[in-house]
Amino acid sequence: MESLGKTLNKCENGIIALCFIVMSLAAFAQVVNRNLIGASISWFDELARYCMVYMTLLATEAGLRDGSQISVSAVIDKCSPAARRILQLIVKLIVIGFSIMIFVTSLTIVQTQINSGQVSAGLGIPMVIPYLALPISFGAIVVVQILSLITMLKTPIPTKESK
Repeated sequence: MESLGKTLNKCENGIIALCFIVMSLAAFAQVVNRNLIGASISWFDELARYCMVYMTLLATEAGLRDGSQISVSAVIDKCSPAARRILQLIVKLIVIGFSIMIFVTSLTIVQTQINSGQVSAGLGIPMVIPYLALPISFGAIVVVQILSLITMLKTPIPTKESK
């Protein structure tokens, strides 16, 4: 299970980095074309936007995995280790439940895009490609959060002294 988490982590980080590079280059090329050449190429802007969507959604999972999302911990910090663990488990289960709902709903959206055959205006790619960002990212959130939940359940509750 740990190797699955590490592999998923490496893939996500690679895709996030690639999306950031492509987004930056596309935005830079759009600015150069518009200001120096005087020509605006719409697909640069569209490519940058789609990369930003993928990057943002995948980074959401990375933030949840690393615990770097904003949180208010005033209540949890005052709880005993056992109560803290119970609250953390409840929060994980809520995140998993919400992510499953979004994942299932996004599959319906993707199926609608497949059936419609709609293509993007600038790049001419099937719109299913941008919409796949939702099931990919929320599927990853579900998998990683379940792995994290299993790890949390296997880890003994710390005592007050080891806090």
